[in-house]
Amino acid sequence: MSMETIPASTGFTTDLAARPGAGLMPRLRRAAGAAALAVVVLLPNVAAVQARGPEQIADTAERVMDAVVNIKANQRQAQRSVPMPQMPPGSPFEDLFNDFFNRRGPGGGPGAPGPQPNQRASSLGSGFVIDAAGTVVTNNHVIAEANEITVVFNDGTELKAEVVGKDAKTDIAVLKVKSDKPLKFVKFGDSEKLRIGEWVIAIGNPFGFGGSVSAGIVSAKQRNIRSGPYDSFIQTDAAINKGNSGGPLFNLDGDVVGINTAIISPSGGSIGIGFSVPASIAVPVIEQLKEFGETRRGWLGVAIQDVDDDTADALKLGRARGAMVINVDEKGPAKTAGLEREDVIIRFDGKDIRRSNDLPRIVAQTPIGKEVDVTVWRGGKEVAKRVTLGRLDESPQQASVQQREPQNAPANASVLGLDVTPVTAELRRRYNIKDGVDGVVVTRVDPNSVAAERRISVGDVIVEVQRESVRSAADIRKRLDTLKGQGQRRALFYVATGPEGTLRYVTLPIN
Repeated sequence: MSMETIPASTGFTTDLAARPGAGLMPRLRRAAGAAALAVVVLLPNVAAVQARGPEQIADTAERVMDAVVNIKANQRQAQRSVPMPQMPPGSPFEDLFNDFFNRRGPGGGPGAPGPQPNQRASSLGSGFVIDAAGTVVTNNHVIAEANEITVVFNDGTELKAEVVGKDAKTDIAVLKVKSDKPLKFVKFGDSEKLRIGEWVIAIGNPFGFGGSVSAGIVSAKQRNIRSGPYDSFIQTDAAINKGNSGGPLFNLDGDVVGINTAIISPSGGSIGIGFSVPASIAVPVIEQLKEFGETRRGWLGVAIQDVDDDTADALKLGRARGAMVINVDEKGPAKTAGLEREDVIIRFDGKDIRRSNDLPRIVAQTPIGKEVDVTVWRGGKEVAKRVTLGRLDESPQQASVQQREPQNAPANASVLGLDVTPVTAELRRRYNIKDGVDGVVVTRVDPNSVAAERRISVGDVIVEVQRESVRSAADIRKRLDTLKGQGQRRALFYVATGPEGTLRYVTLPIN
């Protein structure tokens, strides 16, 4: 099973147009016959009829349907010219080739070499109108890099749309259309009040069929599907398919509580696991895109990672919670406020941080320049700090990624299932270790060790053990002995990985 962000494009509508009734209709008729038989059998079963959902669904769908739109996005792509083959003068094939290409016109004609007309890449998706001025919300991946966007309304009206702004991190785009008549629009609701098991309605353009309604329940909240830094999706079993991307998820009051964005599917069709960006995340992004044409997010200036049970034990935190600071930007607000590595941020601006992915989302939604209270766990107790947030730089960053293959290297000593040796110029070249990263380099990992389970690899550099620098296996052993004497059962290893020197904490048992 694979995670799939719902692609807006589908060839299904093209197939229908090319072969009306061919192949598909016999299957539909057979399916209809089976459905009719099922109705006869199940009709007396009142519970089965009620399981279709409350009657309110029909009233809600009728009320909001005209505000839901289909999105057609086209991108013109220039096709590379193919030169016409050159025949040697006097060749017996010269006249034949010249006659062939001349008859197909100066452009070469379909299938001929030479300059070709621009190709058009098309995609289909969904969206919805949020105000009378013609503001339309959809997914960023629906419009992608399109240079022609058309919004199709429920009555068949088509209007050209302009992009107001888009945000890839939350997969949200805002469009604008101009209409000669008032547009039906919908409003956002409070997604924080949604309850698991509550009925919701998805309306969109599945497989290019046009406005379609499906209903289901909220299966879960705050799902992290690792599609972006601010994941906190609503999960629903309402049918969401290709082409539903960007469509609204309604509660039974007709308020938009989410934007349908992704599915899990082995086949590309709905299996009852769909994901929507909650209104609580979408609304601030939409407002910024409307006002500035871009997002303006708060910035704390820390790199963080999850706190698992072992790390919580090593830090005497009691239970796994919060976001552990693994690096502090020297020019960031956190540095100015006195935050340090190995701090665990457990509360930010009055909100508890349960998992590490809570923090980026909350920080991003906090106004730039706001002074906020931050509570960190440090040295076995809570410490209060005040931080004035900066603005996140969202300009694209170019990263150099190089493939590194494990190579044999002489090991000076072994500790906790790791063969380690001091970093030398030769090892720095061999394992592509970033300049400035010092410590002991891992040259072998016992595949049966806890270190292997925690994804320590050959070429990683152990920089510190529980806040103390190490330069040899002896340094590591000495530090572990000290921690063991203090009653510690686990130790935090500060590890640099890859040519970029990405730093993280790995918790290993001392014994």
